[in-house]
Amino acid sequence: MLFLSCFPLDTYVDCPGALMEVVDGDDIPAPIIWAEYKDIIGRYELKNNGIEHMKRFSFYERAKAAYAIVATGESAIYANIILKKGIIT
Repeated sequence: MLFLSCFPLDTYVDCPGALMEVVDGDDIPAPIIWAEYKDIIGRYELKNNGIEHMKRFSFYERAKAAYAIVATGESAIYANIILKKGIIT
């Protein structure tokens, strides 16, 4: 997520990042990658590094409305993240 140095997140919202909650019935602990995301965002976003957790289908609906979708090679479970872009000042 080095692009955060030139792609700032929205500072006017409480949570510029969103993750899909672990679905009931999936017997896994909180995915390790979530802590990595929070750490990365915290390094670049001094004003606001909040990340919200959304129910599965709410996450899907929000993703449908996204301006762009980037597919990476990340293979960790529950690694999908929605980022709300801010402006460059």
